[in-house]
Amino acid sequence: MPDMDELKGKAREAGGAVQEKAGQATGDREMEVEGNEKKNEGKLEGAWGKAKNAAGDAADAVKDKLGH
Repeated sequence: MPDMDELKGKAREAGGAVQEKAGQATGDREMEVEGNEKKNEGKLEGAWGKAKNAAGDAADAVKDKLGH
């Protein structure tokens, strides 16, 4: 199951991509740059969520092997 950070990151990434494209379409460079920043922040947040999820899965696997 996805981590909340992963889900929030995906949402931020999508919103940033929309903002970036809107800035490109309207010639608003500031909006485009802000959208790009949000998109990249979302990617990082999503990656962090995936890493936390993977670490939790690894810990669960170790616990299962140890019988705890």
